[in-house]
Amino acid sequence: MRGKSSQVEYMAGTIKKGTLVRVLKDKLENSVEAKASDSRFPPYMFESNAEVVDVKEDYALLKFYVPTPNVWLRLDQLEPA
Repeated sequence: MRGKSSQVEYMAGTIKKGTLVRVLKDKLENSVEAKASDSRFPPYMFESNAEVVDVKEDYALLKFYVPTPNVWLRLDQLEPA
């Protein structure tokens, strides 16, 4: 099993600007990001694809195809669609 740092390195190599991704619910729930804000995530986050708009270090900026603001999530919370 991969450690967190090697998993993020792997995802950084596969997730780039323009990639379509899906959010991994089990990785997002109970994360630092979930605890820092409202943990009631909208269903579209897990039921639809998002496009990676930018990548900075261990995070990707996601654009969902619904009228909502873009959101930054950790690379290990995503998988290519």
